Amino acid sequence: SVGVLCAVAVQAMASRATARPNGQSQASKICQFKLVLLGESAVGKSSLVLRFVKGQFHEYQESTIGVLSAFLTQSVCLDDTTVKFEIWDTAGQERYHSLAPMYYRGAQAAIVVYDIANQETFARAKTWVKELQRQASPNIVIALAGNKADLANKRMVEYEEAQTYADDNSLLFMETSAKTAVNVNDLFLAIAKKLPKNEPQTGSSTPGRNRGVDLHDQTQQSKSQCCSN
Repeated sequence: SVGVLCAVAVQAMASRATARPNGQSQASKICQFKLVLLGESAVGKSSLVLRFVKGQFHEYQESTIGVLSAFLTQSVCLDDTTVKFEIWDTAGQERYHSLAPMYYRGAQAAIVVYDIANQETFARAKTWVKELQRQASPNIVIALAGNKADLANKRMVEYEEAQTYADDNSLLFMETSAKTAVNVNDLFLAIAKKLPKNEPQTGSSTPGRNRGVDLHDQTQQSKSQCCSN
């Protein structure tokens, strides 16, 4: 089974996501959020999840069959809070589009992924953003990920174009590479920092809630899971 690991960002963000050497988290509060990945087929959504959760990359990742590829959990540690993500990875094929709202409704965060070497996937990403803005939770945190940054020599979507679009629509934006791990942890950490954690709720995750669920007092087992294998 997939353990609850701690994805610690590197370089500039490392100091904000720390854990004690013995695996005990410094965080005093655990908040849980539902996060969904959306985007055209073959842009690397499943690869991003695999890199973030397990630190792995498969060169020949099969396309997701069915609307839902996987439901995985992973945590990032902030100063006094552990943010636990429930990650829903969806298929990008058009025939599954009508089922997608079942998965992003109630999500507090979404990552819309496109391939920097494919202009059509960027146009499709814009459609997903519009749909989220229209139908998803009002306070959802949306991040735009230009994946496959390792294919810069085949680039079709300029960084500046995507950044301008993200700024105009109040989106987080990073170019990522599931293959080389560039910005993958940083993206999830940036989302974790933007999610509201000041008014946690006690109890199970409820679709449509826009705040984190405080898991700290639910079970003693939850308290020290962050950064354990």
